[in-house]
Amino acid sequence: MAFQQGLSGLNSSSRAIDVVSNNVANASTVGFKTGSAQFSDVFASALSGATTGVQVGIGSSVNAVRQAFTQGNLAVSSNPLDMAINGNGFFRMQRPDGSVAYTRNGQFDVDRDGFIISANNDRLTGFRVSSVVNGVSIFEGTPSVLQIDSTNIPPQPTRGEGGVEITANLDSRDVNPTTRTPPSPAFDPSADPIPVASYNATTSLTVFDSLGNPHSLTLYFVRTTDPTQRSWSVWAGLNGEAPTSLTGDAPIDPADPSQGFAPANPLVFNAEGLISPGSPTTFDFTRTGADLNNGAADLTFGVNLSRVTQFGDAFSVNRLSQNGYTTGQLTGLTVSRDGVIQGRYSNGQTQDIGKVALANFQSPNGLIALGNNLWAESPDSGQPVVGSPGTGVLGVLSAGTIEESNVDLTQELVQLIIQQRNYQANAQSIRAQDQILQTLVNLR
Repeated sequence: MAFQQGLSGLNSSSRAIDVVSNNVANASTVGFKTGSAQFSDVFASALSGATTGVQVGIGSSVNAVRQAFTQGNLAVSSNPLDMAINGNGFFRMQRPDGSVAYTRNGQFDVDRDGFIISANNDRLTGFRVSSVVNGVSIFEGTPSVLQIDSTNIPPQPTRGEGGVEITANLDSRDVNPTTRTPPSPAFDPSADPIPVASYNATTSLTVFDSLGNPHSLTLYFVRTTDPTQRSWSVWAGLNGEAPTSLTGDAPIDPADPSQGFAPANPLVFNAEGLISPGSPTTFDFTRTGADLNNGAADLTFGVNLSRVTQFGDAFSVNRLSQNGYTTGQLTGLTVSRDGVIQGRYSNGQTQDIGKVALANFQSPNGLIALGNNLWAESPDSGQPVVGSPGTGVLGVLSAGTIEESNVDLTQELVQLIIQQRNYQANAQSIRAQDQILQTLVNLR
């Protein structure tokens, strides 16, 4: 019987060496999980029962090859679409035959059709954007293949009550331009170009129409005649045109415009230099499509001056902003910790494209290994729990990195020596049994 015992030992040790060799061979394979052979002893059936005081085992066998799904080290990659899972979970992949597989290998690229794929042409799945609420993308539905749309994003015209917002300071020491020395002409909107002496301060920014065409918006601030009123007129012009009043200015004396203009709804400040309660802070600006003369729709937006102050300091502009933009081409992709894939566009805008889906299993060791760092669901693994990165027990994503193999080469080389010694010892047991049988055969 020792022949059978020794042979089973040889087979077990050989299988363990195979496992160790496979680990060593995949020490540099991204997302690989190290395996280990688990042995069990074997007993022959006994007529007297399952156990007896004189029963001897008949060798060993490899009971299972278990993989250790522990976290591998993260290494920086030059590919922005490479992803590593920091924690539990697997990437959910759709194979060319339509079946679903799972992997920890996050090396991805984009194919000619815009699908995010692995080196084996398996497509990454995730959640698509179902709606956008207050600028926040909502991801819903069942996971499907993620596809990058390279179409230009449409332009957005400058629009809404806060279409243009300005943070600035108007100099409280300024006086009405008509009272300057030497005397200057009254602020006459029909003058083109406007004399510098006809306003106190000016600033410009770019706004966009419905076709994405840029237009230069110039704002003018004019101190009213009575400094104690702490009020200002606001004028605006587009593309160098003669400005129009946003504060409803009209000639003080219609018969003599040289006497100046008075605003119907001026921008008023209190004694502390802040916007006075009751003062308008947003002023409407409108140009019709005919005025633009380029096929665009009417351009209408509000100029928000609620962050303007009037302190005893020189005029300064701290911030100019507007919410329009021209059309943009896709220039790059980024992936967040929670799996949101975001496109970067040439117009400075960003747009959410989709969210990566992760899956986890009750028993990862029950998964069926398919090769190419892929696993498939089985009855032993349980059904996958699919969700977004960072939710539940699922890990988060690290973009621009890869998860290295969790193989410990030092440990594997030591195991290789151990299994080699086991193999040699089992061979010796067969040799010893052979010598005993040879002795019996040689008896006279």
